[in-house]
Amino acid sequence: MLRRTLLCTALAFASAAVTVPAMAQSAYPERPIQLIVPWNAGGGTDAVARIIGTMLQQELGVPVNVVNRTGGSGVVGHSAIATAKPDGYTIGIVTIEIDMMHWQGLTELTYKDFDFLAMVNADPGGVMVSVDSPFKTLPELLTAIKEKPAGTFKASGTGQGGIWHLGLAGWMMSHGLKPDQVTWVPSQGAAPGITDMVAGGVDLVPTSLAEGRSMIDAKRVNALGSMSPERQELFPDAPTLKEAVDSDWTLAVWRTVAAPKGLPEDVAAKLGAALEKAYNSPEYKKFMNERGFGMRWADGKEATRIVAEDDETLGKIMKEAGLAK
Repeated sequence: MLRRTLLCTALAFASAAVTVPAMAQSAYPERPIQLIVPWNAGGGTDAVARIIGTMLQQELGVPVNVVNRTGGSGVVGHSAIATAKPDGYTIGIVTIEIDMMHWQGLTELTYKDFDFLAMVNADPGGVMVSVDSPFKTLPELLTAIKEKPAGTFKASGTGQGGIWHLGLAGWMMSHGLKPDQVTWVPSQGAAPGITDMVAGGVDLVPTSLAEGRSMIDAKRVNALGSMSPERQELFPDAPTLKEAVDSDWTLAVWRTVAAPKGLPEDVAAKLGAALEKAYNSPEYKKFMNERGFGMRWADGKEATRIVAEDDETLGKIMKEAGLAK
């Protein structure tokens, strides 16, 4: 009897020893999560991160703290995400710049250094002109660009070699034109570029229509086209480039939630499920619509495919335009 009792006791302790780690593992998350944003507080990426953080906090039951890590044209923040411990307690917002920085020679970091959890936003590019522009349709504008000598027209909306500079170059190349057919005037972003356009300093701005929404609504800017496969819900009067000028060029800036490479599968699954619930919540949809941000969902696998595809496309454009190092 004594032997039997001791044996049963030993088995019970052995069973407990096996189950404790499993229970601990399934308890994720047990402490606050850090959500890194590679861009400044108050910007679009920061805004998306903060609503996502709020919704994740509700779903996961632990604080989600948004931390802005800026500098190096996005390198600092993206590096902070990629080099963190892959345990689910440090995640971040990875933006389309991850597909540009390494081509520019700013870093060796690429999308392959991350585990993508979900894409939660995408804003397609567009072509905007001032209401005072003589060009009222995209075909009229494109015809003039083709007929006039290279450099006659000027565009702005981001820095030299920035995403919308590439958006313009890609559009020009889709028509067999040189990537610098339209001269690029660097700016600190879409807003300054649009202001310059309205003042007559440049002829067009090829940034996302979402960034020009306030000026479009104020009837100071006309949206002539969209760099999206289908017309945008918030800008139904802007035809796609395919519809307007038979161009297959599309481009959108996106925001994804990602973790350092090597995230455990169960943690990735839990975060992915929480992100999907957050994305589908009425609160998130209202927030995005009120600010003109495009809604786009892609799970981890699909998000990785999109990011990889854009990396290849932007690399080709940058090499052709002489912007790659």
